Amino acid sequence: MGLNDPQWGNKNRGGPPDLEDLLRKLNAKVSALMGGKGGAGKPEAGAPMKGFGSGIGLIAAIVALIWAGSGFYIVDASQRGVVLRFGKLVETTQPGPRWHLPFPIESVEIVNLSQVRTVEVGYRDNVKNKMLKESLMLTDDENIIDIQFAVQYFLSDPGEYLFNNRMPDENVRQAAETAIREVVGKSKMDYVLYEGREQVAATATKLIQDILDRYKSGILISKLTMQNAQPPEQVQAAFDDAVKAGQDRERQKNEGQAYANDVVPRARGTAARLIQESQGYRQSVIANAEGDASRFKQILVEYEKAPTVTRERMYLDMMQQVMGNISKVMVDQKGGNSLLYLPLDKLIETSRAGGLAAEAAAAPVTSHSSDNTAAQRARDSLLGRERETR
Repeated sequence: MGLNDPQWGNKNRGGPPDLEDLLRKLNAKVSALMGGKGGAGKPEAGAPMKGFGSGIGLIAAIVALIWAGSGFYIVDASQRGVVLRFGKLVETTQPGPRWHLPFPIESVEIVNLSQVRTVEVGYRDNVKNKMLKESLMLTDDENIIDIQFAVQYFLSDPGEYLFNNRMPDENVRQAAETAIREVVGKSKMDYVLYEGREQVAATATKLIQDILDRYKSGILISKLTMQNAQPPEQVQAAFDDAVKAGQDRERQKNEGQAYANDVVPRARGTAARLIQESQGYRQSVIANAEGDASRFKQILVEYEKAPTVTRERMYLDMMQQVMGNISKVMVDQKGGNSLLYLPLDKLIETSRAGGLAAEAAAAPVTSHSSDNTAAQRARDSLLGRERETR
C-alpha cells in the first residue's frame, strides 16, 4: 500500500502501514502472476507461506536462466575456443557464437591464432642490452662470436599450446638458442658473419621447428631475424684489422685479375696477328717460289730450242736491269779504232730538265719512267750504230 493511498490515513492515522497486510497483498500478486487461486482480499490461512515459496521459485528460475546464459560466448575469426570440462579438454570450437555448460562444469579458453609473438635471444628490448650467456657462441674454427636474433611465431594447435606448454616464450627461446648453437658450431666464423647469414637463419629455423614439433607445443615458427653478428668487443679491433687485411688482399687480387684480363687478350691478339702474318708470308714465299720455278721451266724450254739466242737475251735483260738507272753509256767497239764520244749524260740532264718544266704536275713515277725511256732510246741508237759498224 502506498503512502498516497486514500485509505491509508483513515485506517492508520498517526502510524506506519500494516506490514502483514502488505505481505499478504504482495503474496497475492505473486500468486496471481504464477497462476495461483485465491480470493480477493480473503486469502486462506496458508497463503503467506505459499506466496513466499512461489517467490523463491521465481528467483531460482531467474538465477538458472542467468547461469545458463553465462555459457554463451563468441569466437572471432582469428581465434579458437578451447572448451574444458572440469579442466579436461573436450573440444576446440570454430569462429562464431558458441555455448558451453556454465561454470563450474565447463570453461572456455579463447586462443588467438593469428597473433604473431616475438622472442628475443641474446638481448632484451634493445640490441645494446645484451645477454652474454645467450649470445656468445663457439664456431667450428674455435672462434667466439656474439649473435643476437629474434624469433617470430604463432600458434598452430590451441590444445597443444595450452596443455603442453608451461611457459611458451621460454620454450621457444631455449629451442632457438639450442638450434642456433648447433648451426654455428658446425660453421666457420667468416661464413656465419658474412656470406652465410641467410643460410644459417634458414637452417636454424627448420631445426627450431623440429624441436618444438617433438615437444608437441602447438607452435609454428614464422621467421628468424639476425639482428647482429660480430666478434666479441674485446677482440673487435684486432678482428677489424684482419678484415681490412682480407679486403686489401681481395682488392689486390681483383686488380691483378683486371690487369690480366687486359694484357692476356691483347697478347693473344698480337700472337694471332703474328701467326696470320707469318702464314701470309709463307704463302707469298711459296707462291713466288712456284712462280720462279714455273718461269725457269719456261725459259729452260726456250733455251733448249735456241741456247745461244736465249743466253744472249738473258744477258741483255740482266744488264738492262742492272744498268737501267745509271747515266753512263758503255759502247763495245770490236776491232774499231775510232773514239765515239757523245755527251749522253748532259743530253739526259737537259731532256730531264725540259721534261720537269713541261710535266710539273706529273707524278714522280711518270718522270722516272720518261727518264728510263730516254735512256733506253739512247742505248737503242748506240746499239744500232754498233750493228752498222759490224
